[in-house]
Amino acid sequence: MIISNGEGEEIFENIIYLDNAACTRLDERVLEVMKPYFFNIYAVATSEFGYSMGIEAKEALARSRESIASKLDANSEEIIFTSGSTESSNTALKGVAMALKEKKGKHVVASKIEDFPVLNTAKVLEGQGFSATFLDVDPEGFVDLEELKNAITKETVLVSIQQGNQEIGTVQDLKAISEICEEKDVLLHTDATHSFTRLPLNVKELPVDLITMSAHTIHGPRGIGALYIRKGTPITKFMDGGFQEFNLRAGVENIPSAVGFAKAVELVTEEENKRLKAMRDRIIDKALSEIPEVTLNGSREKRLPQNANLTFHYVEGESVTLHMDMRGFAVSTGSACFSRSLEASHVIRGIGGDHERAHGSVRFTFGRYNHIEDTDAAIEAMSEIVARLREISPLARK
Repeated sequence: MIISNGEGEEIFENIIYLDNAACTRLDERVLEVMKPYFFNIYAVATSEFGYSMGIEAKEALARSRESIASKLDANSEEIIFTSGSTESSNTALKGVAMALKEKKGKHVVASKIEDFPVLNTAKVLEGQGFSATFLDVDPEGFVDLEELKNAITKETVLVSIQQGNQEIGTVQDLKAISEICEEKDVLLHTDATHSFTRLPLNVKELPVDLITMSAHTIHGPRGIGALYIRKGTPITKFMDGGFQEFNLRAGVENIPSAVGFAKAVELVTEEENKRLKAMRDRIIDKALSEIPEVTLNGSREKRLPQNANLTFHYVEGESVTLHMDMRGFAVSTGSACFSRSLEASHVIRGIGGDHERAHGSVRFTFGRYNHIEDTDAAIEAMSEIVARLREISPLARK
């Protein structure tokens, strides 16, 4: 329900928000640690020979960098802050491609179900004289390891395979993938936008060279991300301007958001991830057992703890989401009508689904402010909505 706060602003009240993969609500504790860097310590980061406020800003940035690095068991100088996951993945792919195109080759490898910052960046590289191989995945969304091996050539400069998929939640065997890349002497980038802090990721244990991270999926601020770059990884700066972030990024550092990102990372606990997994499992189990003609998209076991993606056959996903919205639920769909590209989900089609399966897909993603009761309420609403839509659907009458 939308109400007014009496000052001309709208407030969403009693909304059960189940689209946490798109963006999460900011945690108040994150906001509190950010506030001083808006109002009290608002200078840009300066050297140790600068003025006091600038030095404190620089120290806050360093502490934040160290906090995020420690979550990966990395060194702080291996972390650069960016404006988000899109910039991080662009930096990784374009930076490595430019650094190695003369020394090694012009070939990159990615899966067909990567998120758009990786997919579209690889396609841009194709237009700049590179070649790109886009790997098929199986019906659960897993990359074929033999196909990966065969795709890597002496010209390959980078492989980019995500840890956890943004739509169907499938978690790749990153250890096996990293070992193949290490054996083939090729760099590996992984997009961990939806898995960082939700799944184990230790760069001392996995030979991953570059990792994309973002705050907006873990109750941190929007507009801040990070890229892990293993020491010694060849990479060329692709944004011109100043000399920030070890001269790998141009632009004044977003210190309030960096501080908020670090706090958001600190606040994620294993107990919370177990709560998310319990909600995920409950909504999947109830949907499959209580609503006819439902298909789970992605792996049942090897999936992100916060993600459930289901296709409700013989209905349109956009109709479902609109009806759910009217009942106070926020969910997303892989239907073309909800895509700015007007194309059905490339992920659902990538796992072998047809347009009907993509159009009927609904993604439920959970966060810190959800409760187990939300799953029961959501399935109760879904059951009634799907039954009603099937009554009027020409597809259901065939």
